[in-house]
Amino acid sequence: MTSKLANVETLAVRCPNWVGDVVMATPVFDCLRRSLPQARIIGVMKRSAQGIVRDGPWFDDLVDGNDKTWTGFRHMRRQLKALSPESAILLTNSVRSALTMRLSGIRRIYGYRREWRDFLLTGGPTPSRNGAVVPIPMGDYYLEICRWLGLDVPLQAKPRLFIGKELRKRGDALLAQYGVAEDDLLIGLNPGASFGSSKCWPPEHFAELAGLLRKGLDARIILFSGPGEEGIIQAILDRADIDLIDTRADKVDLELLKPLVKRCNLFITNDTGPRHYAVAFDVPTVVIMGPTDPRYTAANLDHTIVVRKELNCSPCHRKVCPRGHECMREIRPAEIFAAAERLVSA
Repeated sequence: MTSKLANVETLAVRCPNWVGDVVMATPVFDCLRRSLPQARIIGVMKRSAQGIVRDGPWFDDLVDGNDKTWTGFRHMRRQLKALSPESAILLTNSVRSALTMRLSGIRRIYGYRREWRDFLLTGGPTPSRNGAVVPIPMGDYYLEICRWLGLDVPLQAKPRLFIGKELRKRGDALLAQYGVAEDDLLIGLNPGASFGSSKCWPPEHFAELAGLLRKGLDARIILFSGPGEEGIIQAILDRADIDLIDTRADKVDLELLKPLVKRCNLFITNDTGPRHYAVAFDVPTVVIMGPTDPRYTAANLDHTIVVRKELNCSPCHRKVCPRGHECMREIRPAEIFAAAERLVSA
């Protein structure tokens, strides 16, 4: 079958908005680069997320995908018009993302036919089966667009991230500053979630877990946080009775986070973006999952243990829990420590 992108010279790819979704979309980026080796491929994504894909082989140009404001849209449109892509792929589901590509002068636009945007698209698959949308792993969801386009998609596709020489040096320097030795068992704790508080395991549980990890595994513990999550880290530090590595002062962004996560021997996290960094780097991972549906991330779990409580309200996908947050509070530190022990000793 001939690909619908066979003669494309310049292709724009509207990347997902969430950090974890960008990582889970990297097999699509691999597929596009392999299928279109001579094409100019433009990644359209939020400026804050561009460090995730930097150093990878996928994109010839990166365009700021901030189209939520008039100023941002005009800037994005100006950049795209200058690059003149004749086709675009949307890994986002909104009408707005299709409209901004159309208004940027792109003639052929492919993506999922949903959210009342059919009239803006040249074509694409539908996410529904027999009239209902069934949750599947997001990596498979994105790759279905490549299949529909007639591209050669591997049977098994795993997320990948890349660390260039300069970024590796920056990561090594920061770890040295923290006093992390080469033979230290380093465990990363990621207690925040930009999605909302419903995804967050309580700080007191993280503090208790840190003590168990130090005592039981003789591990060094490094705390990671994103913008607006500084208070969560402070709450853990206030409750912990051991020394923890606090990265807040160094403003670790999504790019610098890559070598730090890769150095970890184990990663313990809420169900949030950095979880997928660990998967991409084959770092053993314990995921503490509450309000989200595990079917969306049920792939590449070879080195991952997901701990969750199935309640009558699960999964709700609410950003803030309207009740007692039982789905997270009822997961005890001893359960997470037991999962960590299994992964470390595997």
